[in-house]
Amino acid sequence: MACKDERVINNCFKGVKLNYLIYLNNPEYTNLNIPGGHVIKTIQNRTILIIRNKDSYKAFDMECPEKDCDKPMAFDGIKLICSCSKKAYSSLNASPIDGKGCFVLEYNAEISGDNLIISTF
Repeated sequence: MACKDERVINNCFKGVKLNYLIYLNNPEYTNLNIPGGHVIKTIQNRTILIIRNKDSYKAFDMECPEKDCDKPMAFDGIKLICSCSKKAYSSLNASPIDGKGCFVLEYNAEISGDNLIISTF
């Protein structure tokens, strides 16, 4: 039985590099200390949504994957929604709800002590 690599390679966002350290004790990030909490933050000229799950974090770029809008996506607590086309994406795995097209750009979100490191994979 062979191992299979399940990673989604996102060819819609080429050349994006990000590496940022968040101090979770900073009052600006209070919502990230609560499961289900989220923060939208501009980091290195990118608008990033950071979501706290039970024991982990997710981080998504808020640029519409189809690159058809100059406004950041909205987040309704469950889905990321492109402000122009209204196309929706899952906050669980970055996939388009309709199953078609590019995925949202997801960043690596790694806990290190009282810090959260957001970076490209």
